[in-house]
Amino acid sequence: MPVAPAPSAIPAAARRLTAHAPVMLETRGWSDYELLDSGDGRKLERYGPYRIVRPEEQALWTPRRPAAEWERADATFVGIGEDEDGGRWRYRKPLGETWPMSYEDFRFLGRFTSFRHVGVFPEQATHWEWMKGLIARAGRPAKVLNLFGYTGVASLVAAAAGAEVTHIDASRRAIGWARENQAMSGLDKLPIRWICEDAVKFVEREGRRGNRYDGIILDPPKFGRGPKGEVWELFPALPAMMRACVGLLSPSPLFLILTAYSIRASFLSIHELAAECLAEAGGRLESGELVLRESGKDGRALSTSLFSRWSQHG
Repeated sequence: MPVAPAPSAIPAAARRLTAHAPVMLETRGWSDYELLDSGDGRKLERYGPYRIVRPEEQALWTPRRPAAEWERADATFVGIGEDEDGGRWRYRKPLGETWPMSYEDFRFLGRFTSFRHVGVFPEQATHWEWMKGLIARAGRPAKVLNLFGYTGVASLVAAAAGAEVTHIDASRRAIGWARENQAMSGLDKLPIRWICEDAVKFVEREGRRGNRYDGIILDPPKFGRGPKGEVWELFPALPAMMRACVGLLSPSPLFLILTAYSIRASFLSIHELAAECLAEAGGRLESGELVLRESGKDGRALSTSLFSRWSQHG
């Protein structure tokens, strides 16, 4: 069912939107994450104590590290074509179901899932830092909506920076995982609402109720299902969803972040959509790719996703 755009709360004063593209936002990793090597359609990463090999179609070049190092990885995801659910993990030795990780002062669980992910998308760190700075500099209470919020690291970062966060995900398992991460970080008292619901329906209802947010994180999958079997498909659903999210922005908003994974498209597709939706909002829009950089000297850049992000004050 299409999302009905909510009336925008942003004053339609004569503001001018400045658009910047392409922008490459790069993450080189941190103490608990490294992109060690990539090539031949795979990537070798370190998540906390474990070295992990996963498929990566965009790694068209040749690996630099010896084959023996790749073979010693603790876990390898053996996929079947482009189907993220059509594979399995192969372990060099028995491993626990979860393991602890951290980013700055935030602690969370890594977990080997059936769809190749492990609970955190490291390239998002550049968005976390940007969002954290905007919330902290605002010097006022802020309300943030995190749609398709997954395991909640972005929600924890936003709440710790001073925001009241509403976190939406259709998976009860993901919501439970996010709550575990909150407890691990010792941040149980932060104002976060964890809601298991279809994101489209939630946004529709918030628009009807007149609820508004100072920041919105929109991180949709290519395909997904809601708790009651609602179907999400990125290309047909995203335009209406984006317009509805702009309609949920408060009169003095801070930011909107859109990230798109695993799609065959140019960053221009979401950039032009965002520019159209935010044309009357003014501010700064930048779009491009999120990039992981291999560790070590002359590490190569691996693009992981497309993004558009906007802030009213640049």
